[in-house]
Amino acid sequence: MLRWRNQFWASRVGLDTLSDAEWEAHFARFEPMRDNMRAPLAMRYHGHQFRNYNPEIGDGRGFLFAQMRDDTGRLLDLGTKGSGQTPYSRFGDGKLTLKGGVREVLAAQMLDALGVYTSKAFSLFETGEQLIRNDEPSPTRSAVLVRLSHSHIRFGTFQRLAFFDQADQMRALIDHVIAHYYPQLADLAFEARTAALFGEIVEANARLTASWMAAGFVHGVLNTDNLNVTGESFDYGPWRFLPTCQPGFTAAYFDQSGLYAYGRQPEAVSWALSQLGGALSLVCPIPQLEPELARFGPAYQHGLHACMFARLGLTGEETQTDMAFLQALFDWLLESQAGWDQFFHDWHGGAASMARAAASPQAQLYEREDFAPIRSGLEARTGPEAGKALAHAYFQQARPVSLVIDEVENLWASIAERDDWSLFEDKLKQIAQLRAALDLAAS
Repeated sequence: MLRWRNQFWASRVGLDTLSDAEWEAHFARFEPMRDNMRAPLAMRYHGHQFRNYNPEIGDGRGFLFAQMRDDTGRLLDLGTKGSGQTPYSRFGDGKLTLKGGVREVLAAQMLDALGVYTSKAFSLFETGEQLIRNDEPSPTRSAVLVRLSHSHIRFGTFQRLAFFDQADQMRALIDHVIAHYYPQLADLAFEARTAALFGEIVEANARLTASWMAAGFVHGVLNTDNLNVTGESFDYGPWRFLPTCQPGFTAAYFDQSGLYAYGRQPEAVSWALSQLGGALSLVCPIPQLEPELARFGPAYQHGLHACMFARLGLTGEETQTDMAFLQALFDWLLESQAGWDQFFHDWHGGAASMARAAASPQAQLYEREDFAPIRSGLEARTGPEAGKALAHAYFQQARPVSLVIDEVENLWASIAERDDWSLFEDKLKQIAQLRAALDLAAS
């Protein structure tokens, strides 16, 4: 049974006119698409999982089954999750729980609305099977998900080739990535283009990390097999959104050391990039790669400024004063424990939202003496069009859309206990409204 069809992104890749029967044929039974791949492709890769190297992983419950270009010319992949066993399933059934599929749809939609470069949940079918799982009540319902993503090539893909000392295949993979994702580097000599490619991947993932931080998002499992060459967020397992600013907030119950906590995400991604650089050193001298890894810090700071200012609808020039303001804002959010989404909702547009903030459910926090410098900073960075988006219905409501864990569990309980999808559908409508409001702000 079809539970989710992403018509917005279907239109971007020319699939919005598929009939229900055609949609089911391609995205539930995986019949090949016309003039496309004739057979699915499951990738084998390695990876550091919680910093322990694992050479026994790969696409264990999904495969790439089509590629196409969107309306901007980007090469995009359609890949499955939960479609059954592959050669790399390692004794697992290769299936996806319906709850896992629901959670991925929610995460991808919310992140996309917040401007995070993310894979898209394209289709979700409930299969009718019953699965046994150790980490949720069983038997539980099964689903198959299709993702639309910019690249299926992970850091761990390079690590596997380095592990086996396969220099020729490493060179071929590098040239493939450049040809399809970074063609501007194609005319450089091989070592120079390898180093330049590494630098582009470093910057892309630094920007991604910054966007997670501005969104208050905790990915949960930043292993090297869960990061890719285009800097696109994907693989939504134990994700969480912050209720309040908590650097030590973790998403995965098994992350007992807090390795991938909210505040440690920049460190985690930088470390993963260093492992990618180590793999690339098979074919490129380390002295050429090291300066490219150093691009992470400046790219992250630039991305954080851009993402935070965009979410707040502010103007700025990325000066030292602006960065000091952002640090003061993070410090205040931590000290006050203001609702994360509520704060960004209340103060979108800076001074243009003064009256809205005064009527907020957490207005008393904005009356505290320690908020005065933040208020002044917001006022100083209010541009002439700061209030443009505030006329949207989304900003007329007192509370923002959010996806904290209690809300997610509540809407899942409605599905699990009564097969009531209304809360899920309402949440997606609210997220679409958020997207429209923030798109208006950016236009």
